[in-house]
Amino acid sequence: MATDRRRAILEGAARVIARRGVRGLRMEELATEAGVSTALIYYHFKDRAGILRHTLEFISDRADRYTSDQGEGEDGSEGGSEDGDDAVRELERSLLLEFQDLPEVRENSTAWGELRASAIFEPELRGDLARATLAWIHDVADLLGGIRPTAPAPALTASAERLTALLEGLSTRWLSGALPLTHARELTKEAVAVELERLAKID
Repeated sequence: MATDRRRAILEGAARVIARRGVRGLRMEELATEAGVSTALIYYHFKDRAGILRHTLEFISDRADRYTSDQGEGEDGSEGGSEDGDDAVRELERSLLLEFQDLPEVRENSTAWGELRASAIFEPELRGDLARATLAWIHDVADLLGGIRPTAPAPALTASAERLTALLEGLSTRWLSGALPLTHARELTKEAVAVELERLAKID
């Protein structure tokens, strides 16, 4: 039961942050959103900084789940990797699943963007965001390494940094209506091809 309530609070926090931003996160509204008391929120998370830190972990974990799902994604690709072509498809698929026109994905990406933007003004968020970003970069670098196994680790990391930064920018444009979903996916696929070609030259 405690785990269910804790999850409800984190789900509520993600919704409130996506809707109102980090600065708009108020304990009373979060309590109403999650269907719990403000006292229970403080019992589980101690203070506002704890809520933000755990919400960041929650949305990172949720993104890991929907981008590593081995079923058929909304991008129309299928999971699995047995050869080089499949490894490329797995990489593309992992990145493209960030662009799903589903409420959970929109909410997750919006909350992530709000947390990142707020770190400009709230330095206590920066360390947690840096760690979450680094974990994402390492995941993408591992997928790139599966395709270009002889590429040096620094080159794989640099490619992963460029791809994840691009995804964040494309996601913001898509969510704000400045970029159609299909075009965001096309640009992502093109970026993957460019990075793989770059890595092939230094293999």
